[in-house]
Amino acid sequence: MDSLANINWNKVTPCLVLLVLEVVLEFSECATQAEVNKHLELGRDFLARGQLSDALTHYHAAVEGDPNNYLTYFKRGTVYYALGKAKFALEDFTKVLELKADFTAARLHRANVYFKLAQYDNAKEDYLQVAAAEPHEEARRSAARADALAADALRAAALSRAGDCRAAAALASRLLDASPWSAPLRRLRAHCLAQLDDLLAAAADLRAVNRLEQDSTEGHLRLAELLYRLGHVGDALQEARECLRLDPEHKQCFPLYKKLKKVDKLLLQCEELSEARDFSGCIASANKVLQAEDEVPLVVFEAKKWLCSCSVKEELFAEAAARCGEALALGRDARLLCDRADALLGLDMFDDALLAYKEALELDEGLQRAKDGIQRAQKMQKQSEQRDYYKILGVKRSASKQEITKAYRKAAQKWHPDNFHGDEKKLAEKKFIDVAAAKEVLTDPEKRAQFDQGVDPLDPEAQRAGGHEGPFHAPFHHFQYGSPFQFKFHFN
Repeated sequence: MDSLANINWNKVTPCLVLLVLEVVLEFSECATQAEVNKHLELGRDFLARGQLSDALTHYHAAVEGDPNNYLTYFKRGTVYYALGKAKFALEDFTKVLELKADFTAARLHRANVYFKLAQYDNAKEDYLQVAAAEPHEEARRSAARADALAADALRAAALSRAGDCRAAAALASRLLDASPWSAPLRRLRAHCLAQLDDLLAAAADLRAVNRLEQDSTEGHLRLAELLYRLGHVGDALQEARECLRLDPEHKQCFPLYKKLKKVDKLLLQCEELSEARDFSGCIASANKVLQAEDEVPLVVFEAKKWLCSCSVKEELFAEAAARCGEALALGRDARLLCDRADALLGLDMFDDALLAYKEALELDEGLQRAKDGIQRAQKMQKQSEQRDYYKILGVKRSASKQEITKAYRKAAQKWHPDNFHGDEKKLAEKKFIDVAAAKEVLTDPEKRAQFDQGVDPLDPEAQRAGGHEGPFHAPFHHFQYGSPFQFKFHFN
């Protein structure tokens, strides 16, 4: 080629110029064809080894080097087909048939793509052309099957419109066994599964729809809404972002995105503040979540779990017991049960705490926290079996009967169960019983004397140990220590 640069072109005749150019072009074409053949050879080698992406790279280069060779399109189309890239496989097989209309293998491949896409009319047409071109029993059977599946697809849509989602979903599932690349069928089944409250399966179908279509704002919006209902706020936020990436001014995605971003930020704050031991800040953030969202049960559940956990760690035990109970009403969770048990221990509700720890173990047999909690609750219960009636009423040991009666009235009014609800009512019932027991013992001279000597006249075991069985069988004898209504109080 360097010698061409030294030619004095002014002395060369036109005929010679044409001859030289023809040689140059022929040489370039040979070099290009050699490169194309090399790419085809490498593509075939990678394909044989199952390295589809590498094979595809070389088939791309082959198509660019020889855009009129139907075989390069066919080979690339088969790789697209193997990768499940229906759109591009369809384009390549269609291009092959434009270049060579009688290439039956390409038509059969295109029919198979149409079939997997549930485009049954197009599939049937291609199958029948294949069968007409050569004896092909499989193509004939597939054409007949395409008719049956097309009828089933219409029936599935009609069932969905009629509200029979169970039957529609079942029929769509059978259709998807034959046509797994059909976005409309997956969208239909996702809708029906969501109506049946099978949200995880519906989300899986919508993810598949988004992979198949790749540019559907509607798909990302529906998946974001579904993931939010599942309580997967971070994943929902990502789908909303994808929707806005495709359409920054989408009228539904934008407000959803703003809400998701706020809730996600607050839930992350709950986690970060809890780890930093800023439990009051964690409680504040959890309450803000509930202000932002009070309709999606699993998001409310997540917020109340944080309220429960952080209230326990802040030693707001009555508040924690109530919040834990509200969260457990929305969903059973072993760690949440342990949080509630911790709150109940803080309230000296030992039997209830033990039950909560045991229930946590039923949900998670290996949960060490629950095992440790049971041992701690049993130990604390044993330590608290001796009540101090003076502390219960908040009076001195030298208090007169009049002072004791006055303190009793004040405490009884404070802890009357009718003034409380939920777990707080149970706490009040226990305290009210203990207040009544304290009044009974301390206003009776004999019982008070016995108590001052270290024997609880209302405890049968203490009676037997102290040799005082019988005479002091009091009206409250059925509220024995260790029952659900006994615990130790600490009044300042």
